[in-house]
Amino acid sequence: MKKYHVYGIGAALVDTEIQVQDSELQTMGVEKGLMTLVDEARQQELLDQLEGHLVHSKQASGGSGCNSVVAAAYFGAKGFYSCKVANDEFGEVFLNDIRAAGVDANFDDDRDHGQTGKCLVLISPDAERSMNTHLGISAELSVKELNEAALADSAYYYMEGYLVTSDTGRAAAIRGREVAEQNGVKTALSFSDPGMVEFFREGMAEMLGNGVDLLFCNEDEAKGWAQTDSIDDAVEALKAVAKTFAVTLGAKGALVFDGETLHSIAPYRVDAVDTNGAGDMFAGAFLYAISHGHDFATAGRLASRASAEVVSQYGPRLPGAAHSALRDEILSA
Repeated sequence: MKKYHVYGIGAALVDTEIQVQDSELQTMGVEKGLMTLVDEARQQELLDQLEGHLVHSKQASGGSGCNSVVAAAYFGAKGFYSCKVANDEFGEVFLNDIRAAGVDANFDDDRDHGQTGKCLVLISPDAERSMNTHLGISAELSVKELNEAALADSAYYYMEGYLVTSDTGRAAAIRGREVAEQNGVKTALSFSDPGMVEFFREGMAEMLGNGVDLLFCNEDEAKGWAQTDSIDDAVEALKAVAKTFAVTLGAKGALVFDGETLHSIAPYRVDAVDTNGAGDMFAGAFLYAISHGHDFATAGRLASRASAEVVSQYGPRLPGAAHSALRDEILSA
């Protein structure tokens, strides 16, 4: 029996969510629906322009991979997260938050001076999220942050696709994949964002290596990787780089491939207000379910239900108690 169900690696960010109009995104020059890397000055410029807007969350730990590992932990998985935070107040916020969720990390490591990464999440009236991320010290994530012993003692190794933008972060993710493969740990990757597939294709291929056991992506990312407008063709292309995969389709549900059968997962109808964290929650719930003996169709139903719940409220996370209620609703049915 492995000690950890999920070992994740990715950015450590502190999120702030602000509600905006589409016209404001255009005025500020923000690309809607994408994650854009910005420097500290640009992030502060945006915050200054948004002064007086409704802020939905402050000082909440985030980052795509972190959200997924925390979600899996709240469902009942034992998780470990490799990341890099600075010796500042935001680093304390981040570490205290994941510690409260029961996720292990290198809490006792000496932290470097600098700035912990921050993400400004702009929410449009149609619930779409546009992220402006200053990675801060997360850009320096490297193999030093890997805990190879914990990784080898895990059932799944989960790589955040956003790491492709950092040479050292990408190298750390790849080293982790090699350690996983050497120790019989199943490998998983999230494409994370259409821009990662479009602009960092070669690096993403390096992270995939000879193929991963499990791949997460949304419809746009799947089509972007396959360079096609056909979801059927995209599904076939994904089979060349992943033994199994899950493709989220937004309000249309999801497709999950268990290595033999492609399952269509029905959507759960909700009034969406904020899509931030939907894909992260899908991955976290899915990883929890398959690491606890459930089949792909069942895992897909839990993931679909949980991600629907996330988009019906502001913020990328659900309250801890909500996870057990969803787990009981779907897995006990």
